[in-house]
Amino acid sequence: KTENQSPENPAPEGVDIPDELNFPDSEITKLREENAALKDRVLRTVAEMENLRKRTERERRDASKYAISNFAREMLTVGDNMSRALQAISAEVKEAAGEELHKLIEGVEMTEREMLNIFERHDIRKIEPLNERFDPNLHQAMFEVQNPDVPSGTVAQVVQPGYVIGERVLRPAMVGVAKGGPKMPRPVPGEDEEADAGQAQASSGKPETLGGNVDKSA
Repeated sequence: KTENQSPENPAPEGVDIPDELNFPDSEITKLREENAALKDRVLRTVAEMENLRKRTERERRDASKYAISNFAREMLTVGDNMSRALQAISAEVKEAAGEELHKLIEGVEMTEREMLNIFERHDIRKIEPLNERFDPNLHQAMFEVQNPDVPSGTVAQVVQPGYVIGERVLRPAMVGVAKGGPKMPRPVPGEDEEADAGQAQASSGKPETLGGNVDKSA
């Protein structure tokens, strides 16, 4: 054994280790600490790269899924106009309509149905929340309706239906909210957390701002 050889790191039997390769214990401890630090850094880098890969993949899917959002939002106006046109035709007018007018009405109805079918194929869904609990994530309160027969905070009237695409709001439903009735029952446990999660998801996609406050001037 050489003079500087550590008793904790003896040389193999019959082998002499040169003094320049015979490190003291303090140096070995330092090297082990550096090795552990490098290993930790590598593991952290690998984890960060995996998170980046997942985030990039999610953003790629979202970009593909929500690429039509602006176009779809513009098409909602077309659907609204067709719906208003059909609602303006009373049952009496339909019954008294001649063959040509009847075909025209049927054509508008078929066009509206086909548009809704196309929306569904692209994961665009209609929001019609009549008699449901007011949800500021999905609804925009336009006015209050005095109604003691239904719980306060219930959607009493739908002025304009809303739409969602995937998990994002294309357009909030414009509604009138009931007041003056009994208190709304407490939500089911976990319901608030789900609503908050939906709001956070929508916020991450930068949807249009939803109105949670009631506009009493309407």
